[in-house]
Amino acid sequence: MTEPDTQENRVVVVTGAASGIGAGIARHAHARGMRLVLADIDADALERLAVDLGGTAITRVTDVADAGSVDALADLAFDSFRRVDLLFNNAGIMRAGFLWQLRESDWDAALGVNVTGVVNGIRAFVPRMIEQGGTGRVVNTSSVGGFAPGPMMSPYSASKFAVVAITECLQMELSMVGAPVSASVLAPGPVVTSVFDNPFGGVSHPAVDQMVAQMRALLTTDGLDADTFAEMVFAGIDRGDFWLAPQGEHLDSMVRQHTATILERRQPVIRPSFR
Repeated sequence: MTEPDTQENRVVVVTGAASGIGAGIARHAHARGMRLVLADIDADALERLAVDLGGTAITRVTDVADAGSVDALADLAFDSFRRVDLLFNNAGIMRAGFLWQLRESDWDAALGVNVTGVVNGIRAFVPRMIEQGGTGRVVNTSSVGGFAPGPMMSPYSASKFAVVAITECLQMELSMVGAPVSASVLAPGPVVTSVFDNPFGGVSHPAVDQMVAQMRALLTTDGLDADTFAEMVFAGIDRGDFWLAPQGEHLDSMVRQHTATILERRQPVIRPSFR
């Protein structure tokens, strides 16, 4: 017998769950009574979160850049609950430095987690979410930085632009086949996370150090805490929003400025926050 589709029966999978936005999403879903499958590459932090949630969540150490690792996560989720209602492809990392000094390994790391990780999640989960019956949603974490690039963080900007495009394509394709599954782009502005804790790639440079210090200060002074942010994210999901931009003032100003630069054929300039 199929269980009734109540909030308490919904199954939520979160990658990058052990800290920051992922942990906030996990805590909010837990508070709503949802069933959780949590993934992260940091085994110790993942275990601490599971304990904080009362030991009710299923956890799996997962490298989202590895397709087999994500397939194993999907197997665990569907073997445990036979369905997934919300998939948060949330894992992400930062690599900072001048383009000509960033190493191949920096690009491989950033694109592997931020882009291939999202694609691996879609391939592993979406076919089964379509087949399971009932509605579902895939939420892919981009950033306001996925709509306007910033200097000295090119791997991050490129990867987050890619997540926006991938998610728009996913929603179009799901609509084309009449799937009951939908997609959403999650575009955080400043949120208190650890993304700038160890972002350095390539060769150290005072300008890169200054930019990272500015971004850390911005997150500290203007950043939303992850739990408040998660509450706003779920409000958007409840409305069925494709564009999940809880801090719309940050996204809208960046999109307007960047779009004007394109339409007026102007040379890109450094935004004030990076000076």
